[in-house]
This record gives sequence, structure tokens and C-alpha cells, in this order.
Amino acid sequence: RFVPFEDSAMSTPPGDRARSRTHARRFEAFPDLMRMRVHDILLVSSLYDSFILAEDGRLTETMLEEFLELDLRHAPGITRVSSGAEALALARDRSRYNLIITSQEVGGMDALALARRVREAGLETPVILLGYDNREITHFVARRDVSALDRVFLWQGDVKILMAIVKYVEDRLNLPHDTGEVGVPAIIVVEDNVRYYSSFLPVIYTELMKHAHRLIPEGLNLAHKLMRIRARPKILLCTTYEEAWEYVSRYPDDILGIISDIEFPRHGELNRLAGVELAREVRMLRQDVPVMLQSSLPQNEALAREVGAAFLLKGSPLLLSQLRQFMSEGFGFGDFVFRLPDGVELDRASNLRTLAAKLRDVPPDSLAYHGARNHFSRWLKIRTEFDLAERIRHERLSDFASLEEVRRHLISSIETYRRERNRGIVADFEGEAFDGTTPFSRIGGGSLGGKARGLAFMNYLLSEHDLDDVFPDVRVSVPQAVVLSTDVFDEFLDAPGLRDFAMSCDDDDAIVERFLRSPFPESARHDVRSFLRAIRHPVAVRSSSLLEDSPYQPFAGIYETFMLPNSDPEASVDSVVAAVKRVYASTFSSHAKAYLGTTPYRLEEEKMAVIVQRVLGRRHGERFYPDFAGVARSHNFYPTPPLTSKDGIVAVALGLGRTVVEGENCLRFCPAYPRHILQHASTKDAFRGSQRTFWVLEVGDGASSEADPRMRMARLGLDVAERDGVLAALASTVSTENNAVYDGVSRAGVRIVTFAPILKLGLFPLAEVLRHLLKITEEGTSSPVEIEFAVDLTPGPDGRRSFGFLQMRPLALSRELEELDLGDVDVVNVLCRSDTVLGHGRIDTIVDAVVIDYDRFDRSRSRETAREVARFNAELVSAGRPYVLLGVGRWGSTDPWLGIPVTWDQIAGARVIVEAGFKDTTVTPSQGTHFFQNLTSCNVGYFTVNPESGDGYVDWEWLSEHPAVAASSHVRHLRFDRPIVVAMNGKTNEGVILKP
Repeated sequence: RFVPFEDSAMSTPPGDRARSRTHARRFEAFPDLMRMRVHDILLVSSLYDSFILAEDGRLTETMLEEFLELDLRHAPGITRVSSGAEALALARDRSRYNLIITSQEVGGMDALALARRVREAGLETPVILLGYDNREITHFVARRDVSALDRVFLWQGDVKILMAIVKYVEDRLNLPHDTGEVGVPAIIVVEDNVRYYSSFLPVIYTELMKHAHRLIPEGLNLAHKLMRIRARPKILLCTTYEEAWEYVSRYPDDILGIISDIEFPRHGELNRLAGVELAREVRMLRQDVPVMLQSSLPQNEALAREVGAAFLLKGSPLLLSQLRQFMSEGFGFGDFVFRLPDGVELDRASNLRTLAAKLRDVPPDSLAYHGARNHFSRWLKIRTEFDLAERIRHERLSDFASLEEVRRHLISSIETYRRERNRGIVADFEGEAFDGTTPFSRIGGGSLGGKARGLAFMNYLLSEHDLDDVFPDVRVSVPQAVVLSTDVFDEFLDAPGLRDFAMSCDDDDAIVERFLRSPFPESARHDVRSFLRAIRHPVAVRSSSLLEDSPYQPFAGIYETFMLPNSDPEASVDSVVAAVKRVYASTFSSHAKAYLGTTPYRLEEEKMAVIVQRVLGRRHGERFYPDFAGVARSHNFYPTPPLTSKDGIVAVALGLGRTVVEGENCLRFCPAYPRHILQHASTKDAFRGSQRTFWVLEVGDGASSEADPRMRMARLGLDVAERDGVLAALASTVSTENNAVYDGVSRAGVRIVTFAPILKLGLFPLAEVLRHLLKITEEGTSSPVEIEFAVDLTPGPDGRRSFGFLQMRPLALSRELEELDLGDVDVVNVLCRSDTVLGHGRIDTIVDAVVIDYDRFDRSRSRETAREVARFNAELVSAGRPYVLLGVGRWGSTDPWLGIPVTWDQIAGARVIVEAGFKDTTVTPSQGTHFFQNLTSCNVGYFTVNPESGDGYVDWEWLSEHPAVAASSHVRHLRFDRPIVVAMNGKTNEGVILKP
């Protein structure tokens, strides 16, 4: 039998229960609320009685209608039987029936006999008696011991009594967990008269459900909104003083209020003042608990006033209406009403945001009035903000030096709580209500796309691993972002003929022009405007397609990204929407279509979400940029002692991260050995490998960014960064007097970006932060990862510097790195050998090669060479023939003087790629680019060779002597009679390519 205080969870020691509650109050605990539900009801009644309940005989449908009317998403099923014997037979199915509702007499067996037989059968299913005549029920209860029944109710013409019974049973079952561990508030209703509580409970539950649904607009997302419904207050119906006091003493911090009769049993006898005594005892325990006393005697109102309780006359024609009003005002179900001590209303707040705003202006005496009575904590608790309510409730006005200090503390507590509550959550965008405190939200339905999923995951990880204690001077976060989900993309493409045009058109410019002319969903435009107004910061408009940033098909660098100043949010919305349309258009670009052609996916399966994200950094005159940005990998593909692969690698650069992701000169270091930098082995090395320029976002009144947002990006010299005061934290100086390198910029000489003030002098804990973050992201993804980040060294209002996550993606590594012995191979048979190889395994199916002529390559014509390579690639991909690609300089370089500026789709058919240094310049493997991400994810073998410095070998003479199938000015297509053999050892980073 269900006995309220015999649940094992309720016997938990207070200390353990407190610790359990602290954990359970985390947001993750809320989905577990209301775990125990009434799924199936066994109704034991005559056909006539069940017909009365439903009025038309369709009881299950009527029950469903009532639950749907209150927007309840769970409605139990009902099975009716006519006799107690039938009920007992069915009730033995413990897994199905959770509640038995029985009439007074059921086929030769009364309700008490049925209840006893249920208990004798060892069943714990609650048994509720539902009577249809008040006199009969009163007589039945008065003359018998009804303790075998869990409760007696009276049908009074409203089918909502069934809903009240179900919720009453569910509340009792879930009380130990929901209230005892999580802190869901409870309302105690004390009434021994069956007729009255059968009338009260449907009203109370109806009000509770309406209140819960009024809170739904404040939910962060669908899960959070449903949580608010689950977290509605419990109703604890009691018929004796002892039963009520047991609840009060067991859950003193969670009693929201008390609605009580004045006369009811105490110590086994009817007590005329039991309700007054209960109110007095509760007031001694907690002054702030609202109490309403009820009585049929008008003179008892004075007794209620004596103990500070409201009074309700049972004979009043407005009884139920007054009960609703008390619940709304006394329990805080409505707006928070700011009042003066004399009761005069001053203002109202409907949510946490407006509460914090109103607190700035409310008069001190109103602040003192509400603070002394715990009105703030009670209002917060009824709105399911349990954690904040509990913090505030234990604070007293006397704890503060002044009311102004109280005001500042309340505002700060609310704003801090809102930020903490929103961390780790993908919230539904709030439109006009958005005020910038929600870090990550979405516009529209559908998918977030791969890149946004990575950001959402990082946002969640950061909420799970509180880094404030680890790095108290650094704020590690995902910069504020809103994602236009894929449903917005679909709605945009639903314009007549737009989708078919984009799928079939091969002219990229025509696609962009058509997309810019096409209408954008108005609701999404409105939300973008609200976001821009709230953050008032430059924004990045970034692609996030369904397939982007997946481990094995990353689509890195295939789609567009734009940065916009957002100087005037009202004017900027057009530029941002235009940038979003350009990202949409890039889904159908020739690059994307060519790339998709090398994957198992179809273009029509790809959808595009778009991230609009705050750019981390600060303004310097007409320029905006972070102090530095970079890419960090938890796996180093090219380690040199004492570094190991698992120590990871970081590439960082002054200014925006474009320097790193496009493979320009930057600084590389291992977070485990931040002072061990090969680039600084000599002054010559340090100077040669140093960053000489940096990227910024222009935020002045220059050319419009709507025509082409890329026009806002500018490359500047280091002298600009020094004038801006940024370079001092990142640079060293090469002295012209002795050619030595000195940390900082206090001396005269040539500036080089070494990050020495950070990595050597500890100006900012970059290596420590990255080690920690790479560790938790590897643990979270169960794979090596790559992260993009930016850092602003200027302390914010809280005194902390900012580290912003910009992207996270898993790295695809072979899970079968068995030892592959390359053996001793006669040099005559070797086409290429390298000790700097990416990839693992043996390939013996390739008979084609695309080769750049080592002796005739002209760097001034590298762009033309890239187009020639793309043509051969397209032909071989079309024929389904993988090939080996051999060239000089860095493949995919954005600087045509350092290599061949191909895009990934232009060489996507290559199975193995070789890049060799020029005769006068070595090539260093890039570890911070989208190009590199595609290599690792697509399992392309990658050989780096610098024969002039003794690092590896390519037999260019043998290649030049082999006849070509086809040739252009700088590129030759070779085909062999037998396969080329490629062997790569991913553990030692060695590899050979053998001649056929």
C-alpha cells in the first residue's frame, strides 16, 4: 500500500540528502522530475457510474480531452470492470495498472473489502474510493475504518476530479525525489471534509497547470519548457494535524504555502483550533510561508488574522474565485508586484530579466518590505528557479550594510544566475526579449549543422567543467552566437524555382546574384536584427552545413565565412542577411559540387545552417581584431623529440585567425613544452618563420560590406599592431647591434612575433588553458580534436581576459595503426621517400600521377598551374581513377609565391600528395589549416620532402623521362603499366613511394 512516509528515499540522513539535493539541482536533474506516472487506471464501477463520469459513455476520450485542455502531455488510459473479482484478476498485472479507482459497492464487494484484498495480494497499487452521493460517503467514512483506502473523493459533476485524483497520486509518489532531492515546492492542503477537498483540488490543480504553461515562454528551449511543467508545485492533501506537520518538518525549506481548514483532527480527536495552531507553529519555523485558513464560521476570521493568515469563508458564493486569487497573489503565481509597505502597487515584473531591470529603480522602502518577507525567493521558486530562490532565501537584510547594497546584490545575483543557467544550453531565440545573456541560441527548427553542433557541444562541456576555479583570471567561453537552423534555409529555398536553379546552375556568380535578389524569411530577419541590437559588436557569419566538421568528411574551407562590423544594427541587418544568402549560395558553388562528387553524399542531401557570432576582440580606431587567434590539435602528426604525437600542437598568430587557417607564417608550439620552439632555434630561423602581417576587420565608414563582405578584411603590417598597443604582449625584438633576440618591444630593432611574453614570461596562461581544454574535449569526444580560438588580453568588467572557442571538430585518425615495416629498399626503386609523412597503410592500386615539373615550374605562374591541376583532377575524378599528385611548394597556399594555390576540390581526387621544397626554400608541413583537416579526414597520404636540406627524396629525373598521357605548360599526367606502391607508417611518420 502507498504510505506517504515509508519510502526509503525519505529516510536518507539530512547531510546526505543536502548533498544529493545540491547535485540534483543542476539542470540535468530536471528531466528526471515526475518519473512515476499513472499510465493506466483500473476503474471498478457500474456501467451507469462510468457513464455519469463521462456524460456520454466515452470515459477514455473524455479523460483525454480534459488533459489536453490543460495542455498536459500525458493522459492515462482507463480500463473499466464491474466487479471486485475482475479488478483483482487484472490488478495482478503490476507492470500495467498504477491506480485503482473504485465505487462504494462493486459487484458484491465494497471498496474497503477490495482495498484489503489488494493489500493481501501483496500489491502496492493505490486504491481510491470515488463516491457519488455526499451523504452516503459521509456515512461510510464515519462508521468504518477507511485506512486501507489511500483516499476518498466525491464526484460533484466535474470530470476534472479524475485529473485531480491522478495528480494527487503522482505527487505523493514523486514527492521524495522531486521535493526531497531537487527542491520542487509543495503546497499543503489540510481538509478533512471529503466534499470540500474534492471541490478544492480540481481548482488548485487547474490553476497550477495554467501557471506552469504561463511560464513556457520563458523556457530556453523545448526541453526547458517541459521541465517547467514537470517542476510545478506538489499538492499534499492532509486530513489530520499530524499528517500536515510531518510534511512541514520533513520539507521545511520547500513548503510554498498552506491552505488549511481551522477545525480538523489532532491527536485522534476533532480540534476546533487545529488550523490556527498549525499556522502558529509554521510561523515559528518560517515566517515567510503564506497561510490561508478556512472556516464555515465568520467569527474565525479574527483568529486567522491573529496568526497572520488570510481567511476564506467556506459559505462564500465566491469561495473558489477567492481561492484562485489567493494562489495568484499569495503564492506568487502571477507577476512580481512591487508594493510599498501600505500595500500600494508600484510596478510589476513578469520575468527574471524585467525583475532585475525594475530592481534598479524601486524605492528603498519597497525593497525592504519585500526582502524582509522573502517575497523574492518565493516568487523565484514558484517559477522553478530553485537554485537562485534558495540562495536568496537564506540571506537577511541585516547581512548587508545598506539597502543599496541589497539592491546591487539582488541584481548581480539574478544576472549571474541567468548567465549560469544559460550555459551549456541551446536556447530558442527570444526575439525582442533577447538581451545578450543567452550565449547560444537558435532561430527556427531543423538541424544546427556540424559546425554549430561543435560549438554547442563545447558550450555544454564548459558548463560541465567549471573553469573559473582553475583559471580565475580567464573567462573561457563560446562567444555569443545565434544559429539560423536548416529550416530557415529550406524556407528560403522554397521561393519559386530557386532550389532547382541552384542545383542545376554551374555559374557561381549567377547563383549568388539570384540568391541576393530572393526574399529572406521575415521572421528570421527580425530575429537577426534583435540579435545585432543586443550584442552591438562585429559579427562573423559562418557556414554550418549538415556534413560540415564531421570526422570523415569535414568540408573544411568549402563554404563561405564573412565578417561584418555591425556598427549600426539597424543598417547592419541588410548586410548580415546578404552574407547569410552568400553562405547559402556557397552550398551550390562549383567548389562544393566538385567536393561532394568525391564523397558518398548527394547535393540534395546537404542543408545549410548559418552561425551569426560575435567576433572576439576590441576596436583600435577603424580596425577590430583579437590580440591573437589560433588552432590547437590534441594530436601532433609531425612530432620532433622531446615532443610526442599525444602532446598536441598549436598554431597562433597576431590578429584574426585567417593567418593560421590559410597557412601563412605563424608560431607553432607544443602546449606541453611551450618554450621548446623549433622556429626559434636560431635568429635566422626566428626571423624567417615569423609572421610579418596580420588580418583585421575594418569597422570604419569605408566601402559597403553588402556588395562583398570580404572587402572588410584587411592585411596590415606589424607597425600598426605596435601603435595599437597589441604587439608588446606577443613580440620580441631582433637587435640591430648584435643580431640577438630580446623579448618585448622596449628596444630598437626589427619586431618578430614570438609570443615570448606569453609562453616564456607567463603574461597569459595560454599553454595551460589549451592543455586543459584539449584534455576535456578529447575525453568528451573520445577522439583527438582540433579547436579554433581567439584571445582578448584586455580585462573585461569582471577583471578577466577572454578566451573564446570558435570551432571544435574531431580529428579522423586511423584506429588500426599496426606497425608497418618499410624495410630496406634499394634507392633505385624509390620514387619518393620522406620522414615527414601523414597517413598509414599500404596502397598498391594507383597507376596515374599528376606531376609539376620541378625544373620548369615558374612561381609567378602558380595560379595558372593551379587551374591546370584542377583540369587534370576533374578528368581523373570523372573517370574514377585515383592518382598521386607531386609538386613543389605548399599545396593549397594562399600565397602564390610559396606554393600552388589550389582549393581542396581542385585536387580532391588525389589519393597521395607529395609537396617538395623549392631549390631555395624549404616547406614546413602546415598543421593549422582547413586544407590539412581535409587531408586527415579523407585519409589522404601526405609526403613533405625538402631534398635540398637532406630531408627526403624525389626522383624528378625519372619522372621527367617517363612519357606523359597529356601535358600542359607546367603539369604532366603520367600513366604506368603497373601500380605505384605507397607504404606509410603512421607511428614513425615515415613513408616511401616505389616505382612500378
